[in-house]
Amino acid sequence: MTEDKLSKMMTEYPDMPLRDVVFHTLRTGILRGNLAPGERLMEIKLAERLGVSRTPIREAIRMLQLEGLVVNVPRKGAHVAKITAKDLRDVLEVRAGLENLAVRLASTRITPEQLQNLRATAESFRDHIGGNLLDLAEIDEDFHTQIYRSTRNQHLVQMLRNIKDQMYRYRVEYLKDRKSRESLASEHIGLCDALEAADTAKAVQIMNKHIQRQETYIMNTLDEDPHP
Repeated sequence: MTEDKLSKMMTEYPDMPLRDVVFHTLRTGILRGNLAPGERLMEIKLAERLGVSRTPIREAIRMLQLEGLVVNVPRKGAHVAKITAKDLRDVLEVRAGLENLAVRLASTRITPEQLQNLRATAESFRDHIGGNLLDLAEIDEDFHTQIYRSTRNQHLVQMLRNIKDQMYRYRVEYLKDRKSRESLASEHIGLCDALEAADTAKAVQIMNKHIQRQETYIMNTLDEDPHP
């Protein structure tokens, strides 16, 4: 991550105490993939780049350790936690269950206006396949969020929001691959078609394939060494 990006992210949380600003800046950097798995988090360098003392950096790193996003390796210090096969499976198992329910409900509840907006987002994703990774990830996230909202089930929306950050980390990893982007673009259009036809079985089938492709790709790229 460049100094410019890291410093810029500090402005995203203007109303928080400094410690929380630093925590959310580093956390967002990890989830967006700007701080790479295995990357060492050096307090002095981070303090210089963010223009703060080492105290809020140290506190933020401790908080990130509690979330499992940072690990402390003996004699090597704090590093961004690597994505593990178990973490990936755990999150995607939950995602699959919730998103399957979401498309089942959406297939009978989505409005024509919501469907029109969803298709426009799917087309935007397709048009940005060769573009910026994080911009594409934001469009992909927006596409799925629109499906959640179309269910009109606020409890389901909240449950999906609770794992949103973890899903984002895997989403960014998956979108690094050009072929994965093309598959996602095709599946987005397919989901729109299935929802428009109120074809629940087809929508669930596409969503399952959507998630399974992500799991398979990331599994094939994992380094199972527990230490950076």
